[in-house]
Amino acid sequence: MARKTKETYLYDKPLFPIYFRRRNTIIHKDCNVLAADVGGTKTNLALFQASKGMLITLNERLYATKEYNSLLEIFNHFKNDIPIKIDCVCLGVAGPVINGKAQGTNFPWLIDWEEISKELQISSVSIINDMEANAYGLAVLRKKELGVIFKGNNISGNATIISPGTGLGEVGLYWDGTHYHPFASEGGHCDFSPRNELEMDLWKYLHKKYNHVSWERVISGPGIYDIYKFLIMHKRESVPEDIEQKMLSENPSVLITKLAMERKDPICIETLNLFTKFLAAESAQLALKMNAIGGIFIGGGIVPKIIKGIDKTIFKTNFIQSGRLNKLLEMVPVKAILNEKTPLLGAACYGAMSYYN
Repeated sequence: MARKTKETYLYDKPLFPIYFRRRNTIIHKDCNVLAADVGGTKTNLALFQASKGMLITLNERLYATKEYNSLLEIFNHFKNDIPIKIDCVCLGVAGPVINGKAQGTNFPWLIDWEEISKELQISSVSIINDMEANAYGLAVLRKKELGVIFKGNNISGNATIISPGTGLGEVGLYWDGTHYHPFASEGGHCDFSPRNELEMDLWKYLHKKYNHVSWERVISGPGIYDIYKFLIMHKRESVPEDIEQKMLSENPSVLITKLAMERKDPICIETLNLFTKFLAAESAQLALKMNAIGGIFIGGGIVPKIIKGIDKTIFKTNFIQSGRLNKLLEMVPVKAILNEKTPLLGAACYGAMSYYN
């Protein structure tokens, strides 16, 4: 599906000064950068022109990741529609990136920069973690593209991003006094920490199903559905017939959050509230581990769609729940990233900044 042309300014008084290795390159060189946001559900591909300090979207396509055997297969589909020379490539990939190679966490591809460079005949190819791309994308966001969940204080310092989607991404941003330096993590795969009897029962339910129970198992799209199924079993109820029928043709997690926001089903409401509690708890743990007084940013494909349905009181109560460090957490602003293309834009920024010939 094609998108309309859109301009995104890089240096128009950015809210978040992000450090790039070749910071002035995009001002002095014009280039066409192919950027990708590669996730377990969808892969977003776009061609940008970097010129005079701004990115101009030339073309954009969205692909269902699991319908393709490789990223190169998607590239070939995309290239057929793009008769424009590509100068550089940057991929934000949902999975660990080691020595220029990325193995997807929620999809089976191995992505190798050398293979892509050879296939596309482009020397300037970068592969970064998708959450790093998300962090670099903060450089182009506007104030209206952030939703406030918890105000906190306006203090400079480290920051972090947590992004529930098909999986759970986490990234840190080290503050050096003038710029943020993103660094990837795989914190979403750390052990889920139950805090009461209900959550322990949920852990047992998930442990039986998955063995290892990470935060990703509860703070993600699939996690929402698992929480719902657990509550149905725990309360010894059955799924209402009309909901059960809709789940056969609709994404169950999307349907559950929709019904919760419309206040149409008590189990769906409780599911969304538990998801909110877990998101708040893990956000607080991230804030403490990173000393992220500069802020927690919640990205991903879920929260922007349901932000109006998130109970901010529930979030705040479960966020500020760390005993002697509660005063620190009260200082931390929590904001939702409303622009779902932030990782794609971040990959484009990184690619343009890293361009060489």
